[in-house]
Amino acid sequence: MDIKLKNVRLSFPNLFKPKAFEGSEPAFSASFLLDKRKHAAQIEEIKSAIAKLVKEELKGKTPKGTCLHDGSEKPDTDGYGEDLMYLSARAKKRPAIVDRDKSQLGEDDGKPYGGCYVNAIVRLWAQDNNYGKRVNASLRAVQFAADGEPFGEAPVNTDEAFDDLDDSEEL
Repeated sequence: MDIKLKNVRLSFPNLFKPKAFEGSEPAFSASFLLDKRKHAAQIEEIKSAIAKLVKEELKGKTPKGTCLHDGSEKPDTDGYGEDLMYLSARAKKRPAIVDRDKSQLGEDDGKPYGGCYVNAIVRLWAQDNNYGKRVNASLRAVQFAADGEPFGEAPVNTDEAFDDLDDSEEL
């Protein structure tokens, strides 16, 4: 079940190189931040799709968890908070990554990055195996939409941090 996320903030992007977490198999991944008011319709669409998967695929049994989380679960994480929801998605295969004009983007392009705005396509699916019952999201495609305030610490301004050194100064 594909869901298109529109104009959401990108967080923790591992889009160009797979990364392993806590001993898991390396995967491409990202989280998408949705404002509870601004994205209310999208959040309802996601909740409805999750409920449908629980009913049809998990036979109505409550899953251990889902890919949709309340932002208050990460109060000390840059960009998260009680006014937000976030959707986490992963994929073994690299997702399509495109710019506003749908041209392909590479790692050297510098976008998308954590804090920018993107459109994304994720596929919701039900997991029912020896690891438990869950509703997960597979990361399928990401489109850079607009610049945003980057998450994390700002880089050091070396022009302000260091003095010029001349060759005669001893170390």
